[in-house]
Amino acid sequence: MSTNPIGDPGHGHSPAAWTAVIIMLIAVTLGTVFFFLDLPVLVWASAGLLVVGLLVGWGMAKAGYGVNGPKYAPKAH
Repeated sequence: MSTNPIGDPGHGHSPAAWTAVIIMLIAVTLGTVFFFLDLPVLVWASAGLLVVGLLVGWGMAKAGYGVNGPKYAPKAH
């Protein structure tokens, strides 16, 4: 059971979520630049990096770094 009395899942403030979002933001940024520069191969590579970010976040959550994982220490607000 969670120690949170409201049942709030934590809004993704976890190492897994932050890592996934940073990787995906980099992928979208690079994809946008490569699209502007008309480099379709690198646009598709950026799309692949986007999927990698998703998989890294999922893997880290499964490894315990997600919101309710044993390796996650929530910070008081």
